[in-house]
Amino acid sequence: MKFSWKLCLIILAVVLALVLVFVFSFQGVQNKAIGLEEQITTAQSEIDIQEKRRADLIPNLVDCVKAYDEHEYNTLMAVIEARGASSDEVVGDIMANINVVAEQYPQLKSNENYKQLMTELATTENLIANTRSNYNTWVSKYNSYVKKFPNRGILNMLGYEVQSFEKLNYNASSDAPTNLFD
Repeated sequence: MKFSWKLCLIILAVVLALVLVFVFSFQGVQNKAIGLEEQITTAQSEIDIQEKRRADLIPNLVDCVKAYDEHEYNTLMAVIEARGASSDEVVGDIMANINVVAEQYPQLKSNENYKQLMTELATTENLIANTRSNYNTWVSKYNSYVKKFPNRGILNMLGYEVQSFEKLNYNASSDAPTNLFD
């Protein structure tokens, strides 16, 4: 009688161990899938952040460059008007004054503003491309994990599915813009 009681206890312990291994395996597979889903959500959020940065930054930079261009234009027009409205003697005096002040007056910098704008545009687009690539990497890792055996069976029972990559459609012309300031 003692032998059968020990045998029942051993069988019960083995069955309990198998159930625990099965439960922990299920939970481990699910936990990894949850972690991968969180990475995808984070990557998608990073795309949104960079696109918001673009939407906020670029129009402000363009407006700044336009305003500085207008300032330079008005400055140059004032100098031209002053030269055109004066007699030759006064123009000579103005030229002497301009030469003295030219050393103190800052150089016109529209070209630097354009360079900075183009740098910011390139940087912003590169950041967006990198965040999109990161998103695609995480979706790929998740899909690979969900498709593998035995994960596929476990995750299908728990409702996990393969995710699709987000296809971006800008409804934009294939031609690059030629002038940002029109």
